[in-house]
Amino acid sequence: MTIANKKEPFLLLVGDLIAFILSLWITLFVRYAQAPSLELLISHFIPFSALFVIWIIVFFVAGLYEKHTVILKNKLPSIILNSQIINTACAVLFFYLAPTIAPVFAAIAPKFNLFLYLVVSFICVVSWRLYGYEYVGTKSKQKGILIGSGQEMKELFEEVNNNSRYSLEFVSSIDLDTIDNLDFQQEIIARVYAEKISIIAVDLKNEKVEPILPKLYNLIFSKIVFIDMHKIYEDIFDRVPISLVQYNWFIENISLSPRSIHDFLKRVMDIALSLFLGFFALLMYPFVFVAIKLEDGGPILISQERVGKNNKTITLYKFRSMKGNDGGRWLTENDNRHTKVGKFLRSSRIDEFPQLWNVLRGDISLIGPRPDILNLGLKLAKEIPYYNVRNIIKPGLSGWAQIHQDKPPQSVIETKLRLAYDLYYIKNRSFLLDLKIALRTLKTLVAREGM
Repeated sequence: MTIANKKEPFLLLVGDLIAFILSLWITLFVRYAQAPSLELLISHFIPFSALFVIWIIVFFVAGLYEKHTVILKNKLPSIILNSQIINTACAVLFFYLAPTIAPVFAAIAPKFNLFLYLVVSFICVVSWRLYGYEYVGTKSKQKGILIGSGQEMKELFEEVNNNSRYSLEFVSSIDLDTIDNLDFQQEIIARVYAEKISIIAVDLKNEKVEPILPKLYNLIFSKIVFIDMHKIYEDIFDRVPISLVQYNWFIENISLSPRSIHDFLKRVMDIALSLFLGFFALLMYPFVFVAIKLEDGGPILISQERVGKNNKTITLYKFRSMKGNDGGRWLTENDNRHTKVGKFLRSSRIDEFPQLWNVLRGDISLIGPRPDILNLGLKLAKEIPYYNVRNIIKPGLSGWAQIHQDKPPQSVIETKLRLAYDLYYIKNRSFLLDLKIALRTLKTLVAREGM
């Protein structure tokens, strides 16, 4: 491990401590609506400092100070959240038991302050880990070798080596399709020692890698860290590598076991935001009615049969944006099916406001894979393997694919890419991910960018 890598856990530790202290200052500022005095800050810092020590230990046990933590970032929010849940339990016990041991801990009002602090500290720590470290962390990159095959390996190699944001650089790539001609000693062993390689990203799912596994095993004793190539790909591109989508992948990664907390919070968010947005949407409805009628006098609302959860047919409602029913056909260049009013309604997403009623009914959620029009969904299911798996959870108004793709897919190739994003969401779905999608969708709506 290089000197730069040795500094990594120390920088992460210092950053976490600064985030904890900054969170305390922000908490007191919000709580008392003014900058906290030095006396107030010290009176809170003394008892909270004991918690800082406990929390750092929890972070350490959770693996947040291990080598290469900054490479794979997509799991960080959930790891930090789980750690903060444990930290919350520790904090509650501490503040309710400590006053009986030391009177200084009784000098503060912990209940509201503690709750507020936990929220603020979570935001600060996640922000530091995801965005702050790359600015203050070491600029030296860890060197690696990429072993895999296909288009995904090429995409990963080019993305990592052409983007300065990553703390990893591939000095070479080994194509498993040419494994028979590989000089292992020259291509891998020699490079590991000559170029101080610390990471080897390898496609462990590829059967062609098996002949070199014994030789790779010996590199463990040279302190080489092995990472699944597809985990790095998923972390960087926020989608599942399509080459992995086989029966065994679904068995390993897709589970429909109840997620009680997530399901409850998701439903609460659906109802609360639908009622809130629906109130403001009602104010727009008269203007939409008049605009549609003035343009062509046609119907204002349309209903569409779409594919819902477990492939059940659901009926969604939209403001009419086209001259007629398109039947789910893809748009083509110079397509003139949209009305003038319809183009605005679609670009602003106002045409989908009536679907807030479907959200309240529970037909769809605010967040989830976008439901296909029935005929198109049946067609795609025949052309794309495993396509119907995206329907094992409730569809949504917006989803992970929608915030990553500039426009709805207009071909089988683009739809396969959407499936890769949908499978990523199904595998990693959580309330935090839902919240992230909701905020980025809101940003899109404000900016009036079509999706």
